[in-house]
Amino acid sequence: MSMRRAIRDNGLSLFFLALFVLALVGQSIAGFFRNNSELADHGMATIGFGEFVTSSGFLVDVAENWQSEFLQFFLFIAATVWLVQRGSPESKKPGDGGPGSDEDQRIGAHARGDSPRWARLGGWRTVVYGNSLLIVMGAVFVLSWLAQSLGGVVVMNEENSMHGAPAITWLDYVVSADFWDRTLQNWQSEFLAVGTMVAFSIYLRQRGSAESKPVGVPHHVSALESD
Repeated sequence: MSMRRAIRDNGLSLFFLALFVLALVGQSIAGFFRNNSELADHGMATIGFGEFVTSSGFLVDVAENWQSEFLQFFLFIAATVWLVQRGSPESKKPGDGGPGSDEDQRIGAHARGDSPRWARLGGWRTVVYGNSLLIVMGAVFVLSWLAQSLGGVVVMNEENSMHGAPAITWLDYVVSADFWDRTLQNWQSEFLAVGTMVAFSIYLRQRGSAESKPVGVPHHVSALESD
């Protein structure tokens, strides 16, 4: 496979990977200067870039965004198994809720010759593979949430130390108002974004996008029903 074809065939993934890297680098640079500005304002010594990007403060900022994003997709993937929204290309058509039959899913005896191996084997491996997207999204969410909470308690205790307050435990932190204020700020924005995408896509179109129905399809018809 030529390099040009590889880029063309994976353009969507590569595009968002590039945006992710650029945004993360930009965040680290902006956060580095902001952090050192705050340290200087308090008469404290500034730190190097390497020390900043390995600090608990930077970990918290990154992890709290990651966990909200993966929670969003975890819930959306799980919800769309059973719940439908008539007319939305983000949903199956009404009446099709549920995991589907083995024939519909092309697993076990109904698998094709070129189906993934675990889809053809049956048993626990097919069960795991059939839920692998949800499992991985959920695992990344849990790990990101854990990283956020562990980094957050370190930052909180550093601030407490500067103000002469006692240190707190991880459990104290994860039930604190500070932790849930930061967490729920991200969650509510993600839920709003997904909900509006589902609703707006019933009535609005973007010609050529896989996330939109064809322009001339009626509002009440889903993309799957339009074929």
